[in-house]
Amino acid sequence: MHACPRPLIIRLRNWVGDVVLCTPVLLRLQAQGHELTLVGKGWAADLLAGFGWTVLKLGATHGDRVAHLVQRRRDAARQRWGSPGGINAISFPYSASSALEMRLAGLKAIGYDGEGRALLLHRSWPRPRFGQAGHELEVYWRLGQHLLGTQESAPPALQWRVSREHTQRAQDLMQAHGLSPGFIMLCPFAGGTFEGQDKRWPDFQAFAEQARRHCGRALVLCPGPGEEDEALRGYPGAVVLPGVDLGTCAALMQQAALMVSNDTGPGHLAAAVGIPLLSVLGPTEPGHWGAWGPSVHVERHWPRWPTVEEAWARAESLLPR
Repeated sequence: MHACPRPLIIRLRNWVGDVVLCTPVLLRLQAQGHELTLVGKGWAADLLAGFGWTVLKLGATHGDRVAHLVQRRRDAARQRWGSPGGINAISFPYSASSALEMRLAGLKAIGYDGEGRALLLHRSWPRPRFGQAGHELEVYWRLGQHLLGTQESAPPALQWRVSREHTQRAQDLMQAHGLSPGFIMLCPFAGGTFEGQDKRWPDFQAFAEQARRHCGRALVLCPGPGEEDEALRGYPGAVVLPGVDLGTCAALMQQAALMVSNDTGPGHLAAAVGIPLLSVLGPTEPGHWGAWGPSVHVERHWPRWPTVEEAWARAESLLPR
């Protein structure tokens, strides 16, 4: 550990999966002596609790966000920045507004250009084009490499950290619902679309029924806000745990034998904690947006969706004997 950590303010992206994919570069920056202050959505602090970073909630308005960044810049000014060229911030989002807020706060930020961001950032680089960029984790990783002046390869796996508090919450939930380790977690939900097409596997309910009849393992769903009714109506016989925070969800995943997921944040989180993930994909391109790590298994036959039989055969092959 460096004797005098160098402050670095980092604006996170707004989706769970993207924040998960940023963690390798954040760990690398920390290892190189940077004291990280992260700014993101309200759920980010809970998601990243195991890492011990300072995580601030993104302000509700443009003015709030600028004011918070100004205050953090002033707090950090008591320490030496120490980065090349006085760089003291990274903007991971691709929006002009995120770069503008850092500029108005007096920060010297780096990031990718586009939408006029090159005029707002202290230093910027062209965002790699889709199909040439590699995986999105590697895109984020390269920003850190630009700051550090190195050319290291991204790590093959995410080294996720779960807090003791979340581990205890997960154990309490399992006890309350009679769950033993080795259950199957399902995430049939997905936010947004990919190139205008739905990312939700239309046969997920039929798959869950197949699993319920044939594998003898409990099925567990942790629906997010607005997903509770779908989980309760569409997955009878499953253990539905509404309102579970992301940190506790990660701790539950550590006790699962398998996660089956659409292209969505919890799928990325399952890969991060290292359990087998069956990622059932439709239009999503896994080489760019898929979950990252050696425990990821993709079932994709686009332009058609996988059948229940194809997905179940793959799931069976991943379950412990």
